Amino acid sequence: MIREPEYPIIEAKDVKPSHDWLKVDGVFNCGAVKYKDKYLLLCRVAESCREQKEEELQIPVYDELEDALKTVTVHKAEMEAYDFSDSRMICKRTPSGIAKIKYLTSISHLRLARSSDGIHFAVDEKPALSWNGRYERWGMEDPRIVYLEEEATYCITYTAVSELGAMPAILLTKDFESYERLGAAFPPENKDVVIFPRKISGSYQAFHRPVPFEIGTPDIWQADSPDLIHWGNHRHVCGVSEDGWENGRIGSGAPPVYTDAGWLHIYHAADKNSRYCLGAMLTELQEPGKIIKKAKLPIFEPEKDYETNGFFGKVVFTCGCILEGGELWIYYGAADDKICRARITLQEIMDQLSA
Repeated sequence: MIREPEYPIIEAKDVKPSHDWLKVDGVFNCGAVKYKDKYLLLCRVAESCREQKEEELQIPVYDELEDALKTVTVHKAEMEAYDFSDSRMICKRTPSGIAKIKYLTSISHLRLARSSDGIHFAVDEKPALSWNGRYERWGMEDPRIVYLEEEATYCITYTAVSELGAMPAILLTKDFESYERLGAAFPPENKDVVIFPRKISGSYQAFHRPVPFEIGTPDIWQADSPDLIHWGNHRHVCGVSEDGWENGRIGSGAPPVYTDAGWLHIYHAADKNSRYCLGAMLTELQEPGKIIKKAKLPIFEPEKDYETNGFFGKVVFTCGCILEGGELWIYYGAADDKICRARITLQEIMDQLSA
């Protein structure tokens, strides 16, 4: 895997805040597609309140009743009851001692960036999509884009987040100007939904990642649908390992890539210390949940300073790849606050896979 260039291609300083009282904490985890003669990234932009008072913590939250962004205030007297150890969230312990997320420290929306060469991007001044309804009160996160060949339509999956949980939702567009919302596809908690670019056995196929609470681990599952709205026939694809780089959680990254040998999946996994790496596996063309081969080791790890240090360090996380000839361009979020690009040939990936 080659980092090209060996620096972030989009950073927080390149993005204008959606409101003048907000600041951009990070731009990362983008869907990627080639549309006409341009490369498009649909980026997750995380924002927090620009000004904070010494005795209070201000948190942005979407008010669906007034269709406006507002702030929630946590006073200093309340702060002792919260856990601030994770920069992404504020947790509060329940009477049983289990830590539950009370707030996110930022709210995310989706923003387009455009390029003629796939490296130098201009970020739109305004969000492509922002919050809508009670399920997005805490934001829209981690978009993936896939071109549905039969419909000549682009399908966008993303995570809608609120105090009710994190759940995957779906959008459709033909021009990246107007969007049709299909709503939530799976109930919470679930993330990392990728949809296959063509129907298989007459049905849309998706990988998703439910998060069990008491029994089980965050694994990759498969589901199918007749219409992108009603999903069922859920079955397990693969799960975390007992040790090594996949012993924390595992989830899909970019949408599956068609090859003659099978569906190529670039996915992410984290260990128990929340170090995120990228892996690769190949699944059957007609049985996409059946794994043919899988890389035993990560194909990409956080090693550069801009990957190990940031809003949440030691993270490389992809939501989008673009296939150019026999080369895969992987757009990835580094340390939860910047976007980078790496490239690798399909043959190099195949050489790392084993049965």
